Amino acid sequence: MKPPEQILDVEWILDAKATLGEGAVWDARRQVLYWVDIEAGRLHEFDPATGGNRTFELGQRVGAVVPRARGGVMLAMERGFASLDLGSGAIRFWADPEAHLPSNRFNDGKCDPQGRFWAGTISLDRQPGAAGLYCLEPDGTVRTMLRGVTNSNGIAWSLDHDTMYYIDTPTLQVTAFDYDPRTGNITRPRPVVTIPPDSGKPDGMTIDAQGMLWIALWDGGCVTRWDPRTGRLLERVAVPARRVTSCAFGGPDLGDLYITTARVGLTERELAEQPGAGGLFRVRPGVRGVPAFEFQG
Repeated sequence: MKPPEQILDVEWILDAKATLGEGAVWDARRQVLYWVDIEAGRLHEFDPATGGNRTFELGQRVGAVVPRARGGVMLAMERGFASLDLGSGAIRFWADPEAHLPSNRFNDGKCDPQGRFWAGTISLDRQPGAAGLYCLEPDGTVRTMLRGVTNSNGIAWSLDHDTMYYIDTPTLQVTAFDYDPRTGNITRPRPVVTIPPDSGKPDGMTIDAQGMLWIALWDGGCVTRWDPRTGRLLERVAVPARRVTSCAFGGPDLGDLYITTARVGLTERELAEQPGAGGLFRVRPGVRGVPAFEFQG
């Protein structure tokens, strides 16, 4: 299947040289983009108004970041859920549902429409089925939502809040679940998007205002847009870096798509051929996103 190519001006806006850039999310309240460098243990705050990029050294790997309604951010770190005060830099750990699994770390995550923080894990040695998906409630309790996961990655909710979309990368699929906003329960898993094996591996994911899914493809050098109702590939936006990891809509009109990339595992020759690897990119794809949900705890 040859994807329809979008010939768009993809801007290389930050030469971050991140080892494993990930987890892009837009804070509509503060008009900044949060993103992480997983392996470096860093949270970044990019301000498009100034071009500045503030960095927080976290002291351990970090997989995901989400805005917090009462201020600051929440993190899914190597050793569990935590909050970060952006003023003082103080970190407070909330819960580690995999304290008994020291070879795992947290990976991607997002908040659901009710302000719960969902994040999943990955085995550091990539052991199949060794990871899970968890939900941090605003009151601080943690629920195990899925077991037997290998590489928990992109997650998004439909515009009507009735469906959760989820990626466990090695499956090469997006799985849809019936989602109950009141309880947060998920049921009836079924595949709705299948990524061709030669296209790259599905990584981070977001949803646009038309209900279409945008998926970053690791080793695919692109971000792709899919219709979850039909499973059809709609668009492909080429990125001048092979290891594309996450995407998030932002900007005043939510019309900018921010894209993170990685350098990890690339040879010196490959890095020379991809000078933007590990950088932050931005493109205006002609559609808008929806505001990211904030953690309500």
